[in-house]
Amino acid sequence: MNGLFNLFIRSVDIDWTRIERNSYLREIPALAGAERIDFARNITFFVGENGTGKSTLLEAIAVAYGFNPEGGTLNYRFSTYDDVSELGTAMRITKGFLRPEGSYFFRAESFFNMASKAEEYTDLSGRGMLYGGKSLHRQSHGESFLAFF
Repeated sequence: MNGLFNLFIRSVDIDWTRIERNSYLREIPALAGAERIDFARNITFFVGENGTGKSTLLEAIAVAYGFNPEGGTLNYRFSTYDDVSELGTAMRITKGFLRPEGSYFFRAESFFNMASKAEEYTDLSGRGMLYGGKSLHRQSHGESFLAFF
């Protein structure tokens, strides 16, 4: 089968007419003027200095895909602080034919909030969700990251 059909996300198109004229997004050199991003593999690395738009782009792709901007599965719906750029709503994702068995948007800066929500969802479901045999909040930051993965 052609490699493009095996991709979960084949491309992302950005409609700049849906972005405010005075938006900071237009000032990010790596994003400004980008209308389409094509993906060649299911794993892609975004590399660059601080402030170059990596997290902004990744968050926007996650939001356009249907994830909660603070992280979690496609079913997580919570907000501790509404600070999402408009880029995600200006994107159109072209997906491949295959679907991942599971999906998760892992966002380091809101991991604490996501871990709290995971515990709340666990309590509601009555099923225990342990990572490395313990709750994520009962581990150090580094331990909880490793246990999660």
